[in-house]
Amino acid sequence: MPLPADRTALDLLDAHLEALWDGTDLPLPQEPARLAAEGGGELVRWALDQLRRVPCEPKDAFARQVGSLLVEYRSRRCPWNAAALRLLDDTYTFAATGPRRYEDWAHDVRAVLHRSVPDPRGWVRLDWDRTNAARHTVPAYPFDPSDASELPGRLYPLEEEAAVAALAIMAEEWQSEPAPVRSRPDRDAVLADARTLLDRYGPTARYWTNATAAASDPAPDFLAAGLQGTKSNGYLTSEYLNGLDLFDDLGLIAVTDDEVGVFWSFGAY
Repeated sequence: MPLPADRTALDLLDAHLEALWDGTDLPLPQEPARLAAEGGGELVRWALDQLRRVPCEPKDAFARQVGSLLVEYRSRRCPWNAAALRLLDDTYTFAATGPRRYEDWAHDVRAVLHRSVPDPRGWVRLDWDRTNAARHTVPAYPFDPSDASELPGRLYPLEEEAAVAALAIMAEEWQSEPAPVRSRPDRDAVLADARTLLDRYGPTARYWTNATAAASDPAPDFLAAGLQGTKSNGYLTSEYLNGLDLFDDLGLIAVTDDEVGVFWSFGAY
């Protein structure tokens, strides 16, 4: 089934801005530009107008300004995007959703980790390593996912409120975190953003984590422990690539009949 014109225009412009941000020379073709202007509504017209105002030189300044425009464009597109960017855009995290196509959802999670499926709704994906040359060596970098038959073996079920807290502490840094979520003045706002992200998956969603605290309790107190106090089974590659050593991780997986959401925080130096 073809996408509605407004969704097509929104997705097209998102991809165009991302390519410009990456430094790819990708002019917007005339016909899609018309579709974006006429079918995408006020948001697309606003973003195109802002893009025209960005000086093309110097190239590094152009890329920075386009990156800022892309963040604003995505935030304005829907509340889910805005919550994801507020919560996780400043930390080394991965956040992506893919379609549910298999009875065994581990296959769908692997597809998300390998970036081989798009977000079913066209919403934002946070992925620091999407253009990392390390992926030529380890395609799912920084992950080293097991086969689908083995992947769930180091995961544990979580109750919904514990899943919210696990996602919230991904806003913390693994090392030298000056303000854990539990002590932040905006603690409730951080939790609200995490809840907004998980609300996408509906009341029947099931949640899984690699945090070992959940092995004996589906409702561990992630807020009290914080990111630095949370031990987990590792899902990361042991390859040392591009001078970056990965030392810890915390993951959360949401599973519904239609989608799988994957949220992961990485410790690295």
